[in-house]
Amino acid sequence: MSRQNILGIIPARMASTRFPGKPLALIAGKPMIQRVYERACLANSLQQVVIATDTQEIATVAESFGAKAVMTSANHPSGLDRVLEVAEKFSSYSYYLNIQGDEPLIAPATIDAVAALFRNPACEVATAAVAFRNRGDVQDPNQVKVVLGVGNRALYFSRSPIPYFRNQNSGIEPLKHLGLYGYSAAALKKIKQLPQHPLELTESLEQLRFLAHGMYIGVAIVQEESIGVDLPSDIEKVENFLRVNAQ
Repeated sequence: MSRQNILGIIPARMASTRFPGKPLALIAGKPMIQRVYERACLANSLQQVVIATDTQEIATVAESFGAKAVMTSANHPSGLDRVLEVAEKFSSYSYYLNIQGDEPLIAPATIDAVAALFRNPACEVATAAVAFRNRGDVQDPNQVKVVLGVGNRALYFSRSPIPYFRNQNSGIEPLKHLGLYGYSAAALKKIKQLPQHPLELTESLEQLRFLAHGMYIGVAIVQEESIGVDLPSDIEKVENFLRVNAQ
C-alpha cells in the first residue's frame, strides 16, 4: 500500500474516566502520546500521522515533539466520530487508520498489516486480531473476540467466548480483536449515515453496526500484541517492557 494513500490518525483526549490526562502521562520520560506517535511513524504504509484532540494542552505538547495536531470538537461521543471529522479536513486521502492513543508499544508491522488489507478492493473496514495467549482470557468480557470466514473476513465480534468449541480438535484458535481500525474514504461516508443497530447497543461494540449493515471488515492476524494503558498502574508494565527490550 502506497504511502500516498493513507493517513494515520491518533485520537487523544484528556477526559478519560479511569485515567484523566492519560495522553500526557510520562512513560520513561516521554508523554505517552509521543510514544504512540513515534511508533506509528515507523510504519511503512502511512504518508502522514496526525494527532486529533479537543485539548489545546495536548496539541501544544504534540507540536513540541514535531507532530501535527488537529483540533476537533469536544462533543464527540467516540474516537470514530473524531476520525470522521479529521477525514473531512484531510479529504484527499483514500484510507484512514485510527490508531489508539493508549498503545505506546504498538507494532509498526501491525499497522502495515492492517493497511495491506485494502489491497482487496472489497475491503471497506480493516482491523487486526491475535491468537489468545491464555485460553482463560477468552472468558473475559473486556477482551473482544472475533470469528472469521473465508479470506479472513469478519463474521462476528463479541464479548462472549466465540466460537463455542464443541469440537476441540477443529483447528481453530480463538482470536482476540485488537483496537486498530482502517477505513476507506467511501466507508467513512457510508458509516456517517448508518443508524446504530441493536447488536451494537447490546454488546457495546460499534463494529457490529458495520457488520449489521453488510459492510466488509477484513482482519489481519498478527503475532504481536502490545500493552495498552487503561489505568495508571499500566504505566509500570510498559516501562518494564521498555527496560527489558531496551527500546
